[in-house]
Amino acid sequence: MSHLNYNHLYYFWMVCKQGSVTKAAEALFLAPQTVTGQIRALEERLKGKLTKRVGRQIEPTELGQIVFKYADKMFDLSYQMLDRINYTQRENQLFEVGIADSLSKRLVSQVLLEGMPDDQRIHFSCFESTHEMLLEQLSQHKLDMILSDCPVDSTQSPGLYSKKLGESSMSFFCSEPVDNADFPACLERYKLLAPSRCSAMGRKVHQWFDQQGITPNILGEFDDSALLKEFSAYQTSMFIAPSIYAEELRKTHQVHEMKRVKTISEEYFVIFAERMIMHPSVKRICEADFISLFDD
Repeated sequence: MSHLNYNHLYYFWMVCKQGSVTKAAEALFLAPQTVTGQIRALEERLKGKLTKRVGRQIEPTELGQIVFKYADKMFDLSYQMLDRINYTQRENQLFEVGIADSLSKRLVSQVLLEGMPDDQRIHFSCFESTHEMLLEQLSQHKLDMILSDCPVDSTQSPGLYSKKLGESSMSFFCSEPVDNADFPACLERYKLLAPSRCSAMGRKVHQWFDQQGITPNILGEFDDSALLKEFSAYQTSMFIAPSIYAEELRKTHQVHEMKRVKTISEEYFVIFAERMIMHPSVKRICEADFISLFDD
């Protein structure tokens, strides 16, 4: 068999991973026509059709499934090789982390510090985005790890795994002392700053409102927890935050913890790709004990 063009094979593999030519082209920074042309060249080389359209998705044919299976092993191994080189040859070990934008920056920094080697020879590179976008980046080997408030569904994202680091109950805070004798009905008397409904916590909070029969008077919804807290400093309003920050918020924002709600909790997960060679800092974080950090 004559030489196989591995660029053609890589483009085919990316189309299968992304589920469409357009998404693969975006990831490869190429025009869709270029990707299509390369796959056709590969089909001519292998003498068979490799992809088929199923609805809006592109899926491998029977021949394509065989080719994809081997390509997946090949390119995963190549990423492991690059990881190994990166981990051993850099003066400061690069650690690329994705952070869900809803997480507290204080908590993120404390978790990341657990991944620091004893000699502190590390270069953190942090990327903040939505949970879904971060999963896509991790599956493309563009990140070493994700910190998120959601676990990963391995059936939807094969090869990705998550570990729960801990959880915290949620508290309602107010810029002025509040009589909570009629809680939760008293919530309707205040403007509320809440997590965005697009976040896992936002969905939990609004579900809890429905269960309590409450219609909150929402002043604002925020993806970024830090922005929510800062906004609260300039408004006579209530806001929701993890109970583990109650003491810190009393000192830094001069707010009052009105009520701690155990039935609403924010969970924290580390998500990673279980490769043969895992980043040393991911191992440290997965093996660390965070009980004291989440003690509320």
